Amino acid sequence: MSSSSDFQQDRHSFSGSPEKWNDFELPGDTLYYRFTSDMSNTEWGYKFTVTVGHLGRFQTGFEILKQMLSEERVIPHIPLAKIWEWQVGVACRQTGHQRLKAIHLLLKIVQCSTQGDCDFTLLKPLWQLFTHMENNLCHDVAKPGILLPLHRALAELFFVTENRVTELGSLQEYLLALNTEDHLHRCTAQ
Repeated sequence: MSSSSDFQQDRHSFSGSPEKWNDFELPGDTLYYRFTSDMSNTEWGYKFTVTVGHLGRFQTGFEILKQMLSEERVIPHIPLAKIWEWQVGVACRQTGHQRLKAIHLLLKIVQCSTQGDCDFTLLKPLWQLFTHMENNLCHDVAKPGILLPLHRALAELFFVTENRVTELGSLQEYLLALNTEDHLHRCTAQ
């Protein structure tokens, strides 16, 4: 079995008893297979089951949600508030590329949201991460000012979100919810 017709990419070969077969994943939407008998037995052959994606897999969920958010006719039928809440939690728990992908989906949700779709105050943990990164960048003047991908992604998320809450007329509530009372006092003193 392979993901290419020449059987060179993602190739998996099996023979013998069913116990020797293992589950495996192939990228893409097409499976190529070849069955060859050595004529040593009179058994009927092999049976295998193909399933699309895996429930609970991050990449599968990411791709499905990204596609749904790209279809304007589908967006009104999506429970954006619940997906927003869930996706913020995913962005807080994940690391590396998965966190970047989660933030990418948050950006898409912000851009297609309407009044009341998303509780933007749920972004507070990501805001704290962003301000921590900002503070470290300001204190580390020895290194060049190259932003990490996560820092850039969070900067874009908060820039777009701030513009969105301004359009919706709830900027003050949003800013108050994201910042601590101590931070607001320091800003006021400055």
